[in-house]
Amino acid sequence: MGKRIIQQRRGKGGHTYKVREKAGKLRPGYIADLKDKFECVKLVPSIGHSVPIAKFINKEGKFFYNFAVNLLHVGQNINVGQNKSGDITKLGDLKNGTEIFNIEHNPKDGGKFVRTGGNFATIMAKEGDIVKVVMPSKRIKKFNVNCRATVGRAAGDGRIDKPILKAGKKFYIMKTKSKLWPRTSAVKMNAIDHPFGSGRGKRMKSKIAKRNASPGKKVGLIRPARTGRKKR
Repeated sequence: MGKRIIQQRRGKGGHTYKVREKAGKLRPGYIADLKDKFECVKLVPSIGHSVPIAKFINKEGKFFYNFAVNLLHVGQNINVGQNKSGDITKLGDLKNGTEIFNIEHNPKDGGKFVRTGGNFATIMAKEGDIVKVVMPSKRIKKFNVNCRATVGRAAGDGRIDKPILKAGKKFYIMKTKSKLWPRTSAVKMNAIDHPFGSGRGKRMKSKIAKRNASPGKKVGLIRPARTGRKKR
């Protein structure tokens, strides 16, 4: 009789696999009617993010959380609508070549793109109501001119420069993020542990999982856009 595979065991959740309560609890993003000047009053480390989170407050007492720009410090002021480092501005008001991060997908949705430590995108060109932005992947993406972003680079650069010398350290890093580690190749498992298991041939079976398949059956090609060999 086979055992429940890893996806099934993780799917239910429990003492072994569970998300830490504080992970991802803070949800940084721009508030809808953001305006005037704000002061950074606190820098908060967050388990669920690779960028430090800053708390900003204005004279009226209205506050919001946003990802910290590089070299941000407590007491620093940011402005809405200007183009200095840390300011929050509409893409249509920025010059070509400006570095930005935490970009909105649609106007006033709070920011969706370029939200990891040390990353930034660059404004490339403007065409009517569209702004072309070079993403960190070097791909060009189009945004509305009214979408907002933070000027500068996200803080937290260099976090992966230091090598992880011990497997134990990597284990605890992944554990804080509730990630499964180490990952074992499916073809190296026993037949009872995975549909691709057993030592015969080491070839993955050609399998297309259904869109609504259960976690134990969702292996192989999951919702493929196309199947078969590519024709050159």
